[in-house]
Amino acid sequence: RIAARLQDVSVTVVPGITSLQVLTAAHAIPLNEIGQAVTITTGRQLQDRWPEDAQTLAVMLDGNCTFQTLDPTGISIWWGAYVGMPEQIIMAGPLEEVSAQIIETRAKARAAHGWIMDIYVLRKS
Repeated sequence: RIAARLQDVSVTVVPGITSLQVLTAAHAIPLNEIGQAVTITTGRQLQDRWPEDAQTLAVMLDGNCTFQTLDPTGISIWWGAYVGMPEQIIMAGPLEEVSAQIIETRAKARAAHGWIMDIYVLRKS
């Protein structure tokens, strides 16, 4: 949008790998289950409700660890911060078992680096 407002500027788009692809590769998991859709959403949207008919969610832009507001029963999480970077941190497991560890690790990493970018996949069993 910004480039569109500038005159005499050409933009070249270089295809690359997304953080979601890096996350699923780091965890060695497929993004979707056979015959199932994936919903990509934000923490803000997840805060309102788990999307109807969704089995797998990819959640981005969630500075509040919104997963902690969900009933964790039957939900698994694959979380990663700084994915694809030397600082990469990944954790996975049943949400009820690893959510506190993710929150603590995320806070420590943000304090150590001064910033954090993380992403996660949630899947109902």
